[in-house]
Amino acid sequence: MTRIIAGSAGGRRLVTPAGEATRPTSDRVREALFSMLEARGAVAGARVLDLFAGSGALGLEAASRGAAAVTLVDAAPAAVAAARRNTAVLAGDPARIDVVRSTVRRYLARPDVGPFDLVLLDPPYPLGEDELAEHLAALAAPGTPAAPGRLAEGALVVVERSARSPEPRWPDALTREQDRRYGETAVWTAVRASP
Repeated sequence: MTRIIAGSAGGRRLVTPAGEATRPTSDRVREALFSMLEARGAVAGARVLDLFAGSGALGLEAASRGAAAVTLVDAAPAAVAAARRNTAVLAGDPARIDVVRSTVRRYLARPDVGPFDLVLLDPPYPLGEDELAEHLAALAAPGTPAAPGRLAEGALVVVERSARSPEPRWPDALTREQDRRYGETAVWTAVRASP
């Protein structure tokens, strides 16, 4: 059972996509991750992007804990359907929640995306390191006057992977901060470097 851990929707159950290779983040990992994020003031009032969102558990946890706006992105129809159903657990919450059916590559290529204060990436474990590096580079690409960058100044990027995976290859615009291990799960954080 997946549920919202804390905040306005704390304890509410979430549905997970049926028949998909979705790997929801465990309650233990989500609790540790959000304790760290809240301790640094990265959630309340933040504009949050949840890539490879699956059921939306990470982004909805952020909304429950006071994020101002959350965008959930996934390409799988069953995942998008589950994420849309799960947004109902935050009905009446002031956070604006958008669910977008798209690949991460197509979504990050859009000119109207961002800026975000907090980005959560929980890609499928089989996703190759080169593809992950491409997504991080697209995320951190500088903006233009016509299209602002994807990341706000000081934005935090969180990547969740298998503990057996190598560290993500961070683009120059992201400064690695730390990594934490929770059994079979590793969580890396990086912050947008000052221009």
